[in-house]
Amino acid sequence: MSHILVITTFSEKEDAKKFGELVIKKELGACVQILGPIESIYSWNDKVGDSEEYICFIKTKKDLYEELEELILEIHPYETPELIAVDIVEGSEEYLDWINHVTS
Repeated sequence: MSHILVITTFSEKEDAKKFGELVIKKELGACVQILGPIESIYSWNDKVGDSEEYICFIKTKKDLYEELEELILEIHPYETPELIAVDIVEGSEEYLDWINHVTS
């Protein structure tokens, strides 16, 4: 079974926390870590922007990605939210087993 780390950001900490709780309740991720505030500098509509954001790291199984993506796109306030998935190529067997156990 393969595992991934999904990354997204929110402008408000409370939105990130609500999202994290929803992911765990729906068993779409084993853990959601929220870091921030971070400063993001980006290009949007041909302009350079910057803002404070909260980054979410979601540890989950690869076969749950589509459902997790659907949830993010449904509830996220951004027009185009950050949504990146990175393969977890190595990890402790116990940790990866735990991800399997607590997710759908």
